Amino acid sequence: MGIHIVLFQPEIPANTGNIARTCLATDATLHLIHPLGFSIDSKAVKRAGLDYWHNVRVQEYDNLAELYKRYEEGTFYYIENFGTKSYTDVNFQQEEAGEIFLIFGRETSGIPREEIVGKEESCLQIPSSDNVRSLNLSNSVAIVIFEVLRQQGFPNAK
Repeated sequence: MGIHIVLFQPEIPANTGNIARTCLATDATLHLIHPLGFSIDSKAVKRAGLDYWHNVRVQEYDNLAELYKRYEEGTFYYIENFGTKSYTDVNFQQEEAGEIFLIFGRETSGIPREEIVGKEESCLQIPSSDNVRSLNLSNSVAIVIFEVLRQQGFPNAK
């Protein structure tokens, strides 16, 4: 069993650094889909991830197809404003035996719809008011990953 956070073409190094820290704290693997809007060697990413960056399991891909090919048995969820159901509607306990991938899009434009064609049933949203376009990416990752862990009884947590 494993939880995987996938960032599709992230643009802001501080968000990726914060997400890397969350991945380390939750024993999740971070997957980065290129192109990135920064270098993962940049000081901003390392500063946001503090001195933990070298301990984070990070994998990089040129596109989502490479990720799907590597994890053919994975269960993939796309976190987007146009999701048809809330992230809390999914029973992540049923997924305990498999690999769960939570895919988040670019800060400015999300996941392109063409990447999700045929996968609409796996699109989840984080409910919010109409006062904002979306939540901060690193906050969104934390919200969803902790719901998955809560449902699973916080495995590996002290």
